[in-house]
Amino acid sequence: MSAQREELQDRAIVRIAAHLPDLIVYGDFSPERPSVKCFDGVLMFVDISGFTAMTEKFSTAMYMDRGAEQLVEILNYYISAIVEKVLIFGGDILKFAGDALLALWKVERKQLKNIITVVIKCSLEIHGLFEAKEAEEGLDIRVKIGLAAGHITMLVFGDETRNYFLVIGQAVDDVRLAQNMAQMNDVILSPNCWQLCDRSMIEIERIPDQRAVKVSFLKPPPTFNFDEFFNKCMAFMDYYPSGDHKNFLRLACMLESDPELELSLQKYVMEIILKQIDDKQLRGYLSELRPVTIVFVNLMFKEQDKAEVIGSAIQAACVHITSVLKVFRGQINKVFMFDKGCSFLCVFGFPGEKAPDEITHALESAVDIFDFCSQVHKIRTVSIGVASGIVFCGIVGHTVRHEYTVIGQKVNIAARMMMYYPGIVTCDSVTYDGSNLPAYFFKELPKKVMKGVADPGPVYQCLGLNEKVMFGMAYLICNRYEGYPLLGRVREIDYFMSAMKDFLMTNCSRVLMYEGLPGYGKSQILMEIEYLASQHENHRAIAIALTKISFHQNFYTIQILMANVLGLDTCKHYKERQTNLQNKVKMLLDDKFHCLLNDIFHVQFPVSREMSRMSALRKQKQLEALFMKILEKTVREERIIFIIDEAQFVDGTSWAFIEKLIRSMPIFIVMSLSPFTDIPCAAASSIMKNRNTTYITLGTMQPQEIRDKVCVDLSVSSIPRELDSYLVEGSCGIPLYCEELLKNLDHHRVLLFQQAESEEKTNVTWNNLFKNSVRPTEDMHLYTSVSEGRKEVCYLASGVRLKNLSPPASLKEISLVQLDSMSLSHQMLVRCAAIIGLTFTTELLFEILPCWNMKSMIKALATLVESNVFDCFRSSKDLQLALKQNVTTVEVHYRSSFLKLSEGLAHGKEELREMEGEVIECHLLRFCRPIMQKTAYELWLKDQKKVLHLKCARFLEESAHRCNHCRNRDFIPYHHFIVDIRLNTLDMDTVKKMAKSQGYKSEEEVIFSKSEVPKKYKFPENLSDTETREMILHFFDNVIIRMRSSQDDIIPLESCQCEELLQIVILPLAQHFVALEENNKALYYFLEVASAYLILGDNYKAYMYLGEGERLLKTLTNEDSWSQTFEYATFYSLKGQVCFNMGQMVLAKKMLRKALKLLNQRFPCNFITLIFQMHVEKNRLSHFMNQNPQEGSLPGKKLAQLYLQASCFSLLWKIYSLNIFFHYKYYGQLAAMMQMNASLETQNDFQGFSV
Repeated sequence: MSAQREELQDRAIVRIAAHLPDLIVYGDFSPERPSVKCFDGVLMFVDISGFTAMTEKFSTAMYMDRGAEQLVEILNYYISAIVEKVLIFGGDILKFAGDALLALWKVERKQLKNIITVVIKCSLEIHGLFEAKEAEEGLDIRVKIGLAAGHITMLVFGDETRNYFLVIGQAVDDVRLAQNMAQMNDVILSPNCWQLCDRSMIEIERIPDQRAVKVSFLKPPPTFNFDEFFNKCMAFMDYYPSGDHKNFLRLACMLESDPELELSLQKYVMEIILKQIDDKQLRGYLSELRPVTIVFVNLMFKEQDKAEVIGSAIQAACVHITSVLKVFRGQINKVFMFDKGCSFLCVFGFPGEKAPDEITHALESAVDIFDFCSQVHKIRTVSIGVASGIVFCGIVGHTVRHEYTVIGQKVNIAARMMMYYPGIVTCDSVTYDGSNLPAYFFKELPKKVMKGVADPGPVYQCLGLNEKVMFGMAYLICNRYEGYPLLGRVREIDYFMSAMKDFLMTNCSRVLMYEGLPGYGKSQILMEIEYLASQHENHRAIAIALTKISFHQNFYTIQILMANVLGLDTCKHYKERQTNLQNKVKMLLDDKFHCLLNDIFHVQFPVSREMSRMSALRKQKQLEALFMKILEKTVREERIIFIIDEAQFVDGTSWAFIEKLIRSMPIFIVMSLSPFTDIPCAAASSIMKNRNTTYITLGTMQPQEIRDKVCVDLSVSSIPRELDSYLVEGSCGIPLYCEELLKNLDHHRVLLFQQAESEEKTNVTWNNLFKNSVRPTEDMHLYTSVSEGRKEVCYLASGVRLKNLSPPASLKEISLVQLDSMSLSHQMLVRCAAIIGLTFTTELLFEILPCWNMKSMIKALATLVESNVFDCFRSSKDLQLALKQNVTTVEVHYRSSFLKLSEGLAHGKEELREMEGEVIECHLLRFCRPIMQKTAYELWLKDQKKVLHLKCARFLEESAHRCNHCRNRDFIPYHHFIVDIRLNTLDMDTVKKMAKSQGYKSEEEVIFSKSEVPKKYKFPENLSDTETREMILHFFDNVIIRMRSSQDDIIPLESCQCEELLQIVILPLAQHFVALEENNKALYYFLEVASAYLILGDNYKAYMYLGEGERLLKTLTNEDSWSQTFEYATFYSLKGQVCFNMGQMVLAKKMLRKALKLLNQRFPCNFITLIFQMHVEKNRLSHFMNQNPQEGSLPGKKLAQLYLQASCFSLLWKIYSLNIFFHYKYYGQLAAMMQMNASLETQNDFQGFSV
């Protein structure tokens, strides 16, 4: 039966029907749009508060695992319980509106009385559910229910691709009003519902000054049988499961395949849901916390009660809204009646639909929708609220009935702005800041107290997005600060100085173009250039900044430049502008043509007969000719430098004018621009190819420059090393990324500041063993003081793990735009690569990719490398070299990188084939930007992550040891014998092979044979220090030789690959185990990593990963286990080695003593115990030497213990040998003797195992 159910639910039509009510699934509607249908029924409106606050809590969390899946689980835990209850009682879920739902019981009017009783029973049981269940921690769940009954009208509207439906009428208005009156755990009946119900069955409580009533409880007569009554009522419900189907919650679960019906139902479902159904993905794949822009549109009508009247208005509005949203990849998520109006919930940035300039497009769409709907004569008022931020996007509900919805504070803010600021387009401060539009497009509105929104922040009215000549407002957006240096752009400024010098000397036109991606600091460069240009008296610099809107305004760029040339930007009134213009052009233009300037400069010269007869084209030519004359006259008097920021937004007519200008007269034009998204116009291409044009592509800043920038931005003299690594890696040398990361840290109060202390000698401890801060370059100290003579340092709040922080919403949005522009298969590949980590191999990626072949994967990887999503490297050494220095600025003469790309399209396939070969050859890849890896990683749900991390761990552990050259041993000798860390089950042959590779032999290959150790040996006394040292060294040499593999073994010819294995296997494996919460296994590998770095000579990295191990040690609870004791001993032993290498002998001795204590070996701390211990150890040594060794095999655990003890004693011996004090030589001798005794004692212990 369960198998049959699963098969039924997997049908596409059943999965589509789960998103729709029975009213639509079984509806028979006219193909006309709008279509109206009337019926009677009972409505239930259930509002569940508490989820919005929880969504906000998760969306603002610091760390990457922010709990989208936990949110889904909690939401659906409560909502599915309500849905199930409604379905059991015969209801039909019409709509989910965020964390609320509307249900319908459709019956004939004469059945309303009994059905109302059923619905009240259902409502009371829903409240019972929440009384019985304990609320989740920190979650205050409140359920309020409103009921209404009566006449209901359904309206179906849309276009040829999408359909929507609404229920309207008095009953719909009543049910919302009833719910608004309800308090926690209330059931409120609307006046009409109270009128129609069976009053004898219901105990109510009157609400003061209201006709609506509150239900207290049902009071059926003693003989009343509810089951019989319920079955009788359900007989009148058309689609209630009965008979053979009575065990199903919905009849729609049993739908047979019907292509015609399926096609009809698809029109009611969003496209991303249909894609998910086609791909048979899990529901969770579409559930995530995601930055989006919400556009809430509300339409109020002149004749609210007439469905036929408002139907045509809603239809007209819907068609236009759909067409506007389609251009910018926005979608209508919900349509519902909201406070006596029709509301459209539109969303920009759904999964797979993220586009650049999302906020600007949302505002542009809002203004367009507002202008259109305001002209529809049946619509009285149009109100639009726009808000941007992180919301929960996901499927909410029950398995058999659910919908894709958005929940979050930003949804609430958009809805409240729409209602509290009627008749205008409003937006929140995040939208205002993120739009990158001039301030004059907006007007700040007075604050209002809005229900359910504690602090919405400033609210702005969007005045429209048509550029007007706002004189004096088109200057460069960013500001230049005297006390803030322009970092990392010396060469770029040198190019300008050289070009300006050339321009002034040769009297020829020059064009200097800076191309760079958003965030590279182009505006800062132009601001510096404007400052430098203005320092000279014999020329004039005019700087302007354009916006996206400028591109659509004909001749706008030249209009603004000429207004500045003519000095109109300082005029306060049109009359002043008019007088100024008359004086400037009276010698160049006849009076009757002055009116040519009216529209372009907003003046009011009288319109002459000649001008009224002139065509638009001729007017444009006359205007251009006039501007040329004005500029010719101006350049004779002074040199002009035009500076244009965001020049990719220059309109086509202005490009054509600029091209003529640079050919006609000497002028210097400096531009900054982002790479063109489309092929530029002919004039722009011509300018780029001009021999007098220098085109510079901006590169990223170097790590030291990022470090300097951070110190200057924070006004500190030093920053923590961890913060430096985080910002250098995370920013990828892009100034904007660095600033956003810093803002995010400041928002979460991660950065703390204190006055810099004098650098006096302090006692060295493990925590301050390494210098934990980095400083800017010497010439930056001038800019890092808080005040005269006072400096501050930055440090991190305790317990913060920077590498686990979630990316800022602004940077996540940039990554989502890039991710959503990829095909679904490429998205999946990027998401799987994100699980592995920043760096990954093609072998491991292929292992975890679902249903891919190697050829497809290589082709996809080559495309993604071409798209700068990944970089590929031949070895980890190449990777480390690339990470040390970012790509520097590249100068390109005469043409942009875009033009080179467009010219090379014919060779695209050939280049892709070459890239495929390179990917195959390299096999090691890395995300170009860590933000992309973090963003893609966050898209997975927790359970999905665990499955993939487990796959990665299983694959990697086979190679988690030293390289072939080093005989595949552990970095900590025989470490794997101590701790059970294997995930994969091994057969005995594999175990033997592994043991053999570690140098562990069987009984037939005994390491210690009878002939190798003398039968009688007495440790000589009264030897000199030199003789004692030589004897001990000779003993150690013998021990090492005997424990080493046979000299006849084949020695691999290749060089040591341990460093590469460390980077691509062992370190990632430790991190996978951390993600899997397998802390004992993660600790094992972090200790291996620390040991490996000590072998490779990198003490700081060993120190850093021992810190990771220390965090994990604190989480382990099984303190009595030998394996854990050994790990603690290893931990202190490695700490001792780091301290020894750093020259901190006192600290090293302390650590080594701790390690030996854990291994049941105590080393004396004073001279008296030293003498006594020396005597004891000499006797023990004589005893062991006199014993006859027997043949035996060497158990791994004992070998591991032996090696660890030996290394500790060896280090202690070295420490004491280096000390000049006379008595320290005795400590050295004791350490060596204890090492010999430990070795011989362990050898004797082995003998029992051979019996």
